[in-house]
Amino acid sequence: MPSRTVTVGSRTGLHARPAALFVAAAGAAPLPVKINVEGRKPVPANSMLSVLSLGARCGTSVTISAEGDGADAVLDDLAALLARDLDADEVGSDG
Repeated sequence: MPSRTVTVGSRTGLHARPAALFVAAAGAAPLPVKINVEGRKPVPANSMLSVLSLGARCGTSVTISAEGDGADAVLDDLAALLARDLDADEVGSDG
């Protein structure tokens, strides 16, 4: 099963807005995606409560995985999203 390990780039980690953006992107993927932190069972990446329950902070390494046609492209896109500071993107767009 293809997977990517990425360091969470958002200052607030996977909390509030960054988690919502990630969950929306994972939910829009054409195949199921799982996410986990080391030592924890993978959870559905399209579930806000599950993603928040990981407690992933800025700098935490998370692993995302998916199986099926196009999994590599989906994982590449989601990994790039997780690596960005989505909080800074919001500040930058406001001025």
